[in-house]
Amino acid sequence: MKGVFQRGLSKVLGEATATIDTIEPGSIVVAPRKPIPLDDEGAITEVLDLAARIGAVLLDSGTGATDTLSQIEFVAGIYGLEDVEVDVTFNTIHISARRGPTLPPVTTVRTVHYRSLDFTRLAHVDRLVRRIRQLAITPGTAHRIVDGITSAPHPYPYWVANLSWGVMALGISILLGGTPIVGTTSFLTTIVIVAINRRLARIGTPIFFQQMLGGFIAVLPAAALYHWREPLHLDFAPSQIVAAGIVVLLSGLSLVGSVQDAITGAPITGTARFSEVVLMTGGILAGVALAIRTVETMGVVLPPLGTSSPFGPSNPIPSLIGGALAAGAFAAASYAERRAIPVALGAGMLASGVVSALSFTSAGSIVASALAAVLVGLLGGLAARRALVPPLVVAVSGITPLLPGLAMYRGLYGVMSEQTIPGFRELATAITIGCSIAAGVTLGEFIARTLKRPTLPAGLIPPRIPRRENRLDRLTLTRRKPPRWKT
Repeated sequence: MKGVFQRGLSKVLGEATATIDTIEPGSIVVAPRKPIPLDDEGAITEVLDLAARIGAVLLDSGTGATDTLSQIEFVAGIYGLEDVEVDVTFNTIHISARRGPTLPPVTTVRTVHYRSLDFTRLAHVDRLVRRIRQLAITPGTAHRIVDGITSAPHPYPYWVANLSWGVMALGISILLGGTPIVGTTSFLTTIVIVAINRRLARIGTPIFFQQMLGGFIAVLPAAALYHWREPLHLDFAPSQIVAAGIVVLLSGLSLVGSVQDAITGAPITGTARFSEVVLMTGGILAGVALAIRTVETMGVVLPPLGTSSPFGPSNPIPSLIGGALAAGAFAAASYAERRAIPVALGAGMLASGVVSALSFTSAGSIVASALAAVLVGLLGGLAARRALVPPLVVAVSGITPLLPGLAMYRGLYGVMSEQTIPGFRELATAITIGCSIAAGVTLGEFIARTLKRPTLPAGLIPPRIPRRENRLDRLTLTRRKPPRWKT
């Protein structure tokens, strides 16, 4: 029994410090490799370029500027470059290594030209940083690994990702209490939106117009079914179909990264990211508004929808199922590794379960969403210790069921229905919920990083692993099996 408890504690709490993938500056006392001579510009440039390329992949995947900076400083410190200045902005990484008062600094700059959703690439880079820390591989070998990571195709084909986006919309419709016709329509509509936007992205269409077209398409099937509801004997709420489409379009935006940057001391990058989120959200709202006006000119008037949305008790079973489906499908649509999908399912179930439980109280939607996001961030930090799943994957997937798609539609409807003040109030509520979700995830990850093992009785503490001396560099290392890394 004691052994089972020890193994369970080790799996939950992992190492003595929090997430392995986030390295605190100054945590390396002695570099495991021989420091690079300060007059060897070629070797210094090789290390700085490696650190910049790793940081570019992290920044491209939505990692916060502060975490990206810490990773870059860690990689440079591993190879003996401790006196470095790193500046990470919205799409630029600038690294400068000082070489004393008599030599000019060596500087490298890298620009992130695009942002993609490939969580497998993020996991591989995270694993590479762990490998650099534990094995101190040469910069040349690390460069070849990065080449393989950035040039590798997605782990599964596009049609699987498109299908996953549809399943995500199905999960959101279940979470909103939709009928089977709502779920089926949301599923098919989302697949069409993703397929069209993927083709638009290939020809270089700005993301604003992609979001605008997605919002426009999300309304059309709902309006058509509502117009023909009596001959088809259908009974459903068109707002649920539109809200599911809005949530799909909102997912993946760098809301978590923007708020995290603003909180952790990178306000310029946070402002730039938040402006991008606002712009793309505005594209969604513009597309929805244009579609509503278009169908009205064709004689199709959607049912009136009050702008007030009471936060009453909800059915917990559909909430758990819908939240788990939405989070797991989003992880699959973002090309997450198979080991990350069950963790994402659990995070979505946890988030929707907390919100559903708090719906029986007077907490309110903002407080409930913030608390659920804190637990999701904490789960992501703990899962990153043992499962080798980057916390960003769990966080972004877990908050997907919490995104305020229905509140945004209610607010937009109110503005367009001559209920300006209630409509803007609903839109402000949606923005507040989004910010509280992002702030809650950041707080949960911070708690996970500072959480340590509790003090246990002597009988429950596992025995220490014997230590041996490395004869090559006289460093004290822990005896462990070398990890099997996948690149």
